[in-house]
Amino acid sequence: MLEVKDLTVRFGGLVAVNAVSFEVRAGQVVTLMGPNGAGKTTAFNAIGGFVRASEGAVRFGDMSLAGLSPEKIAALGIRRTFQNNGILREMTVLENVLTGLALDIDSGFWGLVTGLPKAANAERAAVRRARRKLDEMEIGDLEDRIAGDLSFGQQRLVEITRALVAGARLIMLDEPAVGLSPSERAHLAVVLRRLAAGGIAVLLVEHVQDLVMAVSDEVMVLNYGKLIARCAPEDLRQNNDVLEAYLGHG
Repeated sequence: MLEVKDLTVRFGGLVAVNAVSFEVRAGQVVTLMGPNGAGKTTAFNAIGGFVRASEGAVRFGDMSLAGLSPEKIAALGIRRTFQNNGILREMTVLENVLTGLALDIDSGFWGLVTGLPKAANAERAAVRRARRKLDEMEIGDLEDRIAGDLSFGQQRLVEITRALVAGARLIMLDEPAVGLSPSERAHLAVVLRRLAAGGIAVLLVEHVQDLVMAVSDEVMVLNYGKLIARCAPEDLRQNNDVLEAYLGHG
């Protein structure tokens, strides 16, 4: 579903991502790991159109993503979350999820302002879709809660629901386990494996080892922008390059 070939991102003389290649298939969970500053989020941003690749290619199915804006990439079915929790704290859970459908509501600005029947029908359809997805994610009972009042784990689930509601085929999650309790991480693992079982491709940036081990089909480790390991999660602890990147010599 996603093919990354020799992806390179430079910021002046700094090579943040250096000729990285990998694939993510439908129904697969792939995790990017690495020490701080390894280039993981920069790779995410290049795939999502938030920074421009200096070299290499990114393809989604048969389509090249080169030069596409983030909103055009999102419209293709690639949705993502960010490290710094993008929840709209003053809005309800339902309203947060509805923002994920903004690209899909074909009613026009003036239609929404003037309340034309087409706009009203589009809005009702969007609400139905949002409620169905909230129920699928088992947080439908939270739809009227103010998002800022939720626990951090619940907010993460709202973010993921918002990313999925428009029919995402690939979901990219940037450190989704940060700040979650062990029970919340366990629930997140169940959710991610369920998404993969439903045919959605999942690409993670993650440090939390128990989540990585529980959900990943494949783990790729970056260090100083280069891919130094690509293996099954159970093989990480036997990989000397990975141990040295995290722990240093000896």
